[in-house]
Amino acid sequence: MPIVVALGGNALLHQGERPDVAGQEANADRVTTALAALAHEHEIVHARQRAPDRPARR
Repeated sequence: MPIVVALGGNALLHQGERPDVAGQEANADRVTTALAALAHEHEIVHARQRAPDRPARR
């Protein structure tokens, strides 16, 4: 069964967590480990798009 996963920078943050590279990399490692387990049984489709009404955060 296909599973659609949408990930962007803010999706890799916990509530109240600072948006820094180290935190996002650590969270990305945890997410990819979980997705790898799912990929053994399912087709994973990754989607990412910035909403047009939200400018990039810097």
